[in-house]
Parts: sequence; C-alpha cells; structure tokens
Amino acid sequence: MSRRTLLTGGAGLAGLGVGAAAVGLGRGVISPDPAAGVGTVPFYGEHQSGITTHAPAHAQYVGLDLVDPSDVSTFAGVLALWTQDAARLTQGEPSLSDTEPELARIPSNLTVTVGVGDRAFRAKQLAPHRPSWLKPLPPFSIDRLDPRWGQTDLLLQLCADDPVTLAHATRMLTASVRRSARVRWVQRGFRNSPGMATGTMRNLFGQVDGTVQPPSDSFDKLLWNDGREQSWMAGGTSLVLRRIAMNMDTWEGIDRRGRELSTGRTLDNGAPLTGSDEFDQPNFAATRGGIPVIPASSHIARAHRRSEAEQFLRRAYNYDDPPEPGSSDTSNSGLIFAAYQADPVTQYVPVQQRLADHDDLNVWTTPIGSAVYAVLPGATESHPLGATLWNVAGNS
Repeated sequence: MSRRTLLTGGAGLAGLGVGAAAVGLGRGVISPDPAAGVGTVPFYGEHQSGITTHAPAHAQYVGLDLVDPSDVSTFAGVLALWTQDAARLTQGEPSLSDTEPELARIPSNLTVTVGVGDRAFRAKQLAPHRPSWLKPLPPFSIDRLDPRWGQTDLLLQLCADDPVTLAHATRMLTASVRRSARVRWVQRGFRNSPGMATGTMRNLFGQVDGTVQPPSDSFDKLLWNDGREQSWMAGGTSLVLRRIAMNMDTWEGIDRRGRELSTGRTLDNGAPLTGSDEFDQPNFAATRGGIPVIPASSHIARAHRRSEAEQFLRRAYNYDDPPEPGSSDTSNSGLIFAAYQADPVTQYVPVQQRLADHDDLNVWTTPIGSAVYAVLPGATESHPLGATLWNVAGNS
C-alpha cells in the first residue's frame, strides 16, 4: 500500500490490518549505555518506548492538529506511517521517503512516542472510545497558561542523545504528514550529555528533579492502562505535559538556606532535610527547637503522596530559550514536566491541586503550558500504532 493511499484515506480501516490487539516483545526498563550515545532502543513492543526507557540527553515534544478530524481513515494513515518510519529511524535506518538518509545512520538511542489528545476523538465513530480521563486538567490558581503551549490533537515525543539525529527524525515524521496534520508547537528540552549524567537529573534551579518514582513492580497498576474502561487502551498510558517557567533572576536572589527550605531537600545531593542521602525517606514529623525540619509548605511536603494511588512516573527536561521580546528578564528558562500514569484524574490531579493551593516554590515557578494525551499501546510489525482503536471503532 502506497504512502499516498494511506494519507488520502483511500484505504478503509479494514485495509490497515488491524484485526487484533498489539502483542508485547518485552517490558520493564531498558537502559542503553548513556555514555555511548549511539545505541538503539526497540520500537516494537507491548508498550511504547520513551516512557520507562533511559531518558536521552535531548527531547522534542511536537504538538500537531489534524487538518480534518472527521477523516478517520486519514488519521489511521498518519499513525501507520509514523509506525513505519519510527521503526526504521530508531534502528538507524532511513525513513521510507528519507531525503537525507545519511542523517539517520547514527540512532543515538532515539525513541519515538505517540499520543493523542481528546480532540482527536471528535469523529462520530471515535467519540464513544475516548477515555473518560482524556480531557484538560481542571484550572489551577497558579496557572498562567499560554495558548502557544496548549492542547493539540496529536503529540510526537522524540528523544535522542544527539541533536542532529533528533532534528532529522522530527523533520521526517512531521514533513511526511504535512497534508494531514499541522505542527502547532515544538518544545525542546535537554538533560546532561551522554557520559556526564550521574544519578537523578537536575533542573536549572540546581535541584535534583525526579527523585520520587513508583517502583517498577507497580507499573502494571500505576503506569500501564488495564483496558477496563476502554479495551483498546490496554498497554497504553496517559501523559500530562506541563511547561513550567522558572524565574532565574528572583531565584538567584535568595540564599542557599532559603532555597533548601523552599524545596525541603539539600542542593548538594538532593537529600531530604531530615536525611543524608537523596533516597532517604523524609521525616515530616521531625522538629528542631519546636520547628519542623522540613517546612509543611515546602515542595517535598506538598508533593508527598497522601495515598498509594498518588504516584506517577516523572520524566522532565529543561528548556532555556531566548528572553521574550520586550522582557526585562535575562533568561527564559524552565522545565518541560512530563508525568505518566494510568489515570491522571486519580493519580496526578490531587498532587497538582495541593501544589497549587500552596507550595513555596510557586514564588519562582509558573505553569504556562498544559496538555493531556493518551499514549497509545505499543505496535508490532503487523499492527501499527492505533490498531486496537481502529479495531473497536470499526466494530462499533
């Protein structure tokens, strides 16, 4: 089947070979050698890569809108095309219509992860299959959301250790569907370069970021969707993507002790103020002279889960862009905060609400972008991304 046929809707849902759910080729955390920067990460599998896999040094989140949301066949064609091209690019092979194949030769641990937003379910035959949690987050008092970073129909999350590899993959995946989907925004993020990353990443405030994570043996419960509400989502997950501006100028105006009290952790190694190691359990009841060692208003205290359900996988990237025109700030920096969980309504929202109600870090941080996506179940060579959705939609 030609690529043009896929993207013009000439093939019906049945023509995409989507008769059964995707099957798995492995699970758990895959950790390529971060020092090499030239490894490959499997694309096919029960779950999409780029979630529990090693986080490469660079990331690009690309938000796209469908040109015609009512054209389900074209939507399916976009996902099938991305499946074909991503499966090749992640393994160091050029995409099917690659105009610069030399740029695909070094995969650099490239991962491609695809999500769909609530508006992608506007078509009549898809509407009944939208997960109930796939909707915008409730408004939070701390939000100052910019429409530039808002919800889109589709999301491409691309991560790699080499920015050239990343730029090439982004170009191939977006240019090939430009008649069917329009790029609305691109968010670029970074971590330490390969071989320099040791332990938990740090954000641009100098803080360790992402210490608290759910244990891998809880992923089936907390991370991967079980398909009870929407059978086609089994093996998928949800992504809450928040763009958080960080005011470096005012942050640098407070002393080190003030920064640590606001966070609830030391800056040198990320240990809670009641411990000596990053992964020590914080003791929120500890006092010194009748004063809590960890302030109740600190970020660590407000973010700490109140139940086992309030856990999600954190996978953040820094951004550092030029200052906005006319701004007196010396920088435009922040965090692209990606949280993955089976159900954002029960897992993510309660934590975010506490942070919005009061978190000492709110003085220096402002959410300016927010979106929620259903991260599709993984693909196989015979069942592209979205196959399980087209299967149930075609039978309903």
